[in-house]
Amino acid sequence: MGAAVSLDLERQRAEALAIAGEVCDPEVPVLTIADLGVLRDVRIENGRIEAVITPTYSGCPAMNLIALNVEVALEEAGFTNVKVTTVLSPAWTTDWMSEEGKAKLAAYGIAPPRAKAGRRALFGEEVVACPRCGSANTQKVSEFGSTACKAHWRCRACAEPFDYFKCL
Repeated sequence: MGAAVSLDLERQRAEALAIAGEVCDPEVPVLTIADLGVLRDVRIENGRIEAVITPTYSGCPAMNLIALNVEVALEEAGFTNVKVTTVLSPAWTTDWMSEEGKAKLAAYGIAPPRAKAGRRALFGEEVVACPRCGSANTQKVSEFGSTACKAHWRCRACAEPFDYFKCL
């Protein structure tokens, strides 16, 4: 009997994780919170569903809406007694983004973060390929783009501006 209950809880957890993971980021709506790596876990304990999320940075204004959307999505799927918990440690990193999420960013016109940017990014020596034409002949215009987690860049080859999802 204990194994059957355990399997049922694991099935419920997997279902809740999938549902919560499909919630879209309100700032970059082509990405889900699973793509971003913002959804860290879903736990079931004593009949309570708890979704655990981590913001891309501690002052991210989208987190309240994300938490509400996760709660609503789970409740609409029939889960009751839902709680969303925000955790700040460990801090979110672009390394948590899925490869599918990075591809979605590029298709949307935002240069995805490069793997482990390293020290060069700190000194302005970072090379970011244009998501439109692929050229590496680009230039940072501003450290801050349309949201705090993006920088504004310009392509010298195709002359198009674009956002770059900063490595954190």
